[in-house]
Amino acid sequence: MFRSRAKDEKAQSAAKAPVTDSSQPRHPEAPKGRPTPKRSEAQSQRRSVANTSMTRKEAAKRQREERRAAMERQRQALASGDERYLPARDKGPVRRFARDFIDSRFNIAEFFLPMAVVILVLSMVRVAALQNIALLLWLVVIVLIVLDSFVTGFRLKKRLAERFPDDNKRGAVAYALMRSLQMRRLRLPKPQVKRGERR
Repeated sequence: MFRSRAKDEKAQSAAKAPVTDSSQPRHPEAPKGRPTPKRSEAQSQRRSVANTSMTRKEAAKRQREERRAAMERQRQALASGDERYLPARDKGPVRRFARDFIDSRFNIAEFFLPMAVVILVLSMVRVAALQNIALLLWLVVIVLIVLDSFVTGFRLKKRLAERFPDDNKRGAVAYALMRSLQMRRLRLPKPQVKRGERR
């Protein structure tokens, strides 16, 4: 009684529409007879089809390939310093500044390994004088490394507070001191600054 004329006409035309056989090809301009699925529904259907068509062995193979590709990207990032693919412990401007601060100066701690080899060789020689010298060198090296690390950590903490007052700086000083214990050529990510550059 209160229905509009347009709705009545649509209902009559829909009732008169011929039923088409699904096996026959549909004309491109003809109505498809079903609502268009939402994008999220279509994506979930594609995912379910992809997941069901892949066997367990193929899925494991794909995971291995993806892991290998991710490791390769990370390896290249450690060599080039690309922030996008670095490990989480190396990411961020605070960690980058800490790395550059260490790489731009000489650190006594980075010569620890060569000095340890020399001291070890001296201590193995069965000469009392050389063994005494080796022991003294051990003490001197340890004291110098502790003092240098203390001064470096104090300066770095001050510079970080000036440069990044609002950022999270937790663990950055310890991260930098651990880097200073490594020889420069063995550090990862690779040093991106030269010695003597101000940071």
